[in-house]
Amino acid sequence: MAALEASPLINGRSYGWGDIIVTVGALPVTGITAIKYEEDQEKEDVYGAGRYPVARGYGRVKASASITLSVETVVALAATARDGQLHRLAPFTITVTYQPESGPIIRDVLKNCEFKKQSRDWKEGDMKNQVELELLVSNIVWNK
Repeated sequence: MAALEASPLINGRSYGWGDIIVTVGALPVTGITAIKYEEDQEKEDVYGAGRYPVARGYGRVKASASITLSVETVVALAATARDGQLHRLAPFTITVTYQPESGPIIRDVLKNCEFKKQSRDWKEGDMKNQVELELLVSNIVWNK
């Protein structure tokens, strides 16, 4: 396996939140404050003769994600859903694109997303409200 090489950064910049553009369906979302997505794969050692594994078995790949939106953005999305219920929206794609001032564009695509529930959480003294929503995701295309 070739060594991973990174070019030295001289007056360079790392990826940051300000470099991210998130679209739900085809619409850019400005009321987003966080997004998290990941994939994991089932793996296990297969044993035969002796004490050590003789092979490795590979199973399903499972994607998961959540998105945190301002309550105003949640209300706007819910207005497009049947009966105002986010979890009744048809499956959609979420695209996360980021690029610093210099460097490659990274584009991750979350496929067949659906909201699993709809919620609100208000507390005394709140001056803004953010809602974290769990997503059901079929798969993620990394750096498309």
